[in-house]
Amino acid sequence: MWPYHPDLLSTPVPRYTSYPTAAEFGTGIDEVDLEAALVTATGDVSLYLHVPFCEAICWYCGCNTGRANKRQRLASYLDALHREIALVGSRLPPGARVRRIAFGGGSPNAIQPTDFVRLILALTQAFPLADPEISVELDPRTLDRDWTQVLGRVGVTRASLGVQTFDAAAQVAIGRIQPTHLIERCTALLREAGVTSLNYDLMYGLPGQDRDALKASLALTHMLGADRVALFGYAHVPHLIPRQQKIDAAALPGQAERFAMAEFGHDWLAGAGYVPVGFDHFARPEDPLARAARAGHLRRNFQGFTDDQAPILIGLGASAISAFPGLLVQNQKNAGRYRMLLSQDRLPVERGLRRSDEDRRRGAVIAALLCQGRARLDAQLLHESERDLDRFVRAGLAAIRDGELVIAPAGLPYARTIAALFDPYRRQDARRFSSAV
Repeated sequence: MWPYHPDLLSTPVPRYTSYPTAAEFGTGIDEVDLEAALVTATGDVSLYLHVPFCEAICWYCGCNTGRANKRQRLASYLDALHREIALVGSRLPPGARVRRIAFGGGSPNAIQPTDFVRLILALTQAFPLADPEISVELDPRTLDRDWTQVLGRVGVTRASLGVQTFDAAAQVAIGRIQPTHLIERCTALLREAGVTSLNYDLMYGLPGQDRDALKASLALTHMLGADRVALFGYAHVPHLIPRQQKIDAAALPGQAERFAMAEFGHDWLAGAGYVPVGFDHFARPEDPLARAARAGHLRRNFQGFTDDQAPILIGLGASAISAFPGLLVQNQKNAGRYRMLLSQDRLPVERGLRRSDEDRRRGAVIAALLCQGRARLDAQLLHESERDLDRFVRAGLAAIRDGELVIAPAGLPYARTIAALFDPYRRQDARRFSSAV
């Protein structure tokens, strides 16, 4: 049983897909900074390409995306993305090797399959590819055989389906209707195409959802053979995401029930044979993500928990974020501004920050807590956090042994909250983040 301490979960905290988080990004970073980072980017590099379009916009979604209903706008965006690929690729030194490529959004399958092939060809021409592993996020509602045949031809081996829930009533409540037979068909097509690691995104805390509905979705996920599961708590922040105003807040489960649903989902998936990875991912024992977790090689980036070991991630597309050891930089979020800058052959930087030595020191502690459940603390960090940590230690959620902070099994749902104790930006910033569970 996970002990429930609502007072320890009362403060919303970041998901820490980077440190510092994007909330700390400022306008003091420009294209000169990005170019300086690119020209020194040797060794393993990963790419992320953002496609900010969907055929239909779901009410719960907080992604930077818009309707793909204006073909000229979409074509203009792809032209700009091709230009960015060429510009960035030309700045990488010969020693760089791209070993992973991830497509996300939005929904990459909002574009035409032929456009996807053109992007792959552009990457092949512009970047030093080293037999990269290719992954893609997909919307099951618009995935057809033409698309999966293309995925097979270009060698996509990892895919993620935005399932969210199999419950028909919850689907209506969040504006995402996709019958079970549709997910079954998409899964079969992706397996035929050669996808060997298939993730289902699921959510708890949805309007009208209870544990029985969650259990039914988990059981179908297991039956259909998902290799990975990302089980996220729905974050209702309509003041930040206006489209969420369409969701009936009165129908949302309370904090205690959300906590119980998170525990139920964790226990059910573990009981079905999935290996818990971090605090919200699960993978079959033979999947590379589970192997990375067992070996202590788990990492965290803007796609969540990952087995990707590359120290550099280059983001391409509107709002995409690039991560270098000493720099975080985000592209223009506004697609029009993004296109305009690239039409002038300028790297479309909007904001970012330089990672100080202190940022990197604290970031390593936060990453270790979230990925390995333990982190070694130097005397300074231990001294300044001891009072705050004491609440979690007394509750049996964590322990400090010989200078190492260890999160107890019962403390898993508190991992983000404990990690946030080492984030001094949170003490200066009143901005709101998602619920800790």
